[in-house]
Amino acid sequence: MMNIKNWILSLAMVASIGGTLLTIASPQIVAAAPATPAANCNEGFLGFPAWYRGMVTTDGLCNIKSPSDLNTPGLTPEDGLSKFIWTIGLNIVEMALVAVAYISGFYFVYGGFLFIVSQGKPEGAAKARSTLLDSLIGLIISLAAITIVNFIVDGILK
Repeated sequence: MMNIKNWILSLAMVASIGGTLLTIASPQIVAAAPATPAANCNEGFLGFPAWYRGMVTTDGLCNIKSPSDLNTPGLTPEDGLSKFIWTIGLNIVEMALVAVAYISGFYFVYGGFLFIVSQGKPEGAAKARSTLLDSLIGLIISLAAITIVNFIVDGILK
């Protein structure tokens, strides 16, 4: 049976790894320049982007632009509607990917907990290793996908 020292050490390791994952997954706020009123309209919550990110007016009232306002000069009105739909779609995809990243982080903590309660049993430790590896792979894939989606959204909004 596990003694108290090993339990405390294991719990501390799981807590520190879980805290690190949540710190990495959560957005970091950096104060660089005074924010414009429209910048506050695009803020999300816990790393989730607003579904209307990139489509608000710059007048400070946080109104959503119409598809015709998103149209680039010299293009047809359908291009503005296409840009409008793609922006909303990619924002929703990013929301789903952020949710996957959070779920992967929680499974990583769960895998650490499985290690604690396995008490040296090979089948329990193997299940814990598998859970940790799968959650780490899921976390890496979701963070890479979020980066790709942000790159695409930034390209559309310019």
